[in-house]
Amino acid sequence: MKTAISLSDELFASADALAKRLRVSRSELYATAVAEYVAKHREADVTARLNAVYADLPSGLDPALRRAQARSIAEEW
Repeated sequence: MKTAISLSDELFASADALAKRLRVSRSELYATAVAEYVAKHREADVTARLNAVYADLPSGLDPALRRAQARSIAEEW
């Protein structure tokens, strides 16, 4: 799909230089950048939803488990 976007001259020049340095087309550079941006925000959305789900649950370790872990580490060190 083709689309048109507006960029500042400075951003366009920087993107053009990067595309040349990476030896990819501007289209490929922009598509990759948008894909990474979308993935980043998708991950942030998932994290936000998980935080909301687990916000009301206790996050501490059971004291017996904490002691068992401490004993097992002490034996190895």
